[in-house]
Amino acid sequence: MSVPQGATVLAAVGGGDINQALRVELPGGRQAFVKTRADAKPGEYAAEAAGLAWLSEPGALRTPEVIDVGETHLALQWIEQGRLDRAGEQELGAGLAETHRAGAPAFGDPGTGAASFGSLSLPNEPAGDWATFYAERRLLPLAAIARERGAISASAAAAVERVAAALPDLVGAPEPPARLHGDLWSGNVVADADGRPWLIDPSAYGGHREVDLAMLRLFGGTGERVFAAYQERHPLSEGWPDRVELYELLPLLVHAVLFGGSYGEAANRAARRYAG
Repeated sequence: MSVPQGATVLAAVGGGDINQALRVELPGGRQAFVKTRADAKPGEYAAEAAGLAWLSEPGALRTPEVIDVGETHLALQWIEQGRLDRAGEQELGAGLAETHRAGAPAFGDPGTGAASFGSLSLPNEPAGDWATFYAERRLLPLAAIARERGAISASAAAAVERVAAALPDLVGAPEPPARLHGDLWSGNVVADADGRPWLIDPSAYGGHREVDLAMLRLFGGTGERVFAAYQERHPLSEGWPDRVELYELLPLLVHAVLFGGSYGEAANRAARRYAG
């Protein structure tokens, strides 16, 4: 266990699948949330801190202040949690639209390092277009890892490969790279005591904005007001409903690798829809 110098551990709290999460009191009485893991990859917590800062730059959505970061811990502003209310849902949708619109320098790494999804790391080197990035930095590496671990069948992996090859014709009209959270399921949206949204645990990169929205839809937990507010502020391109499962394929493959179970078959079904 690693905590900032002089911090007193108050309690263990929920905070993810691979990290130990703690509520601590810092010298001077301020409280903080600390995630810690002895075998964290070099630069892992620094990348998360950089991702939080990058997402907060547009000023459209809140992220917790980074108090301290080291190789084996990350200390963040403590958020007293509540429940996302109606206004909070609208704020999340509108704020996400503005965050996406703020853009990224390329499809890929904005300077925050490799993309991490729990214990899984994926390549994040920039690519010249979205179809290339989604194929070569996400779908193909994930399919290879999932097949190697037995999380998907050989035929499912082949279906993902066919999707990757067809992506130039599947991804819709060209768009500039959006500023993505990258791992935006409802558990990574925290409501504070006033019902306002905060983003946590990013795997930030420049990508297609429909990725964030597809993941929010896949795992639920947020209301339709979120998507209505997004559409009002930054309407999606024509044909977006037909691409939802194309972008759900990414988190389904991640979950197949990390958790197994029915996620592999769900990924297989999504891939076969687009594999031709």
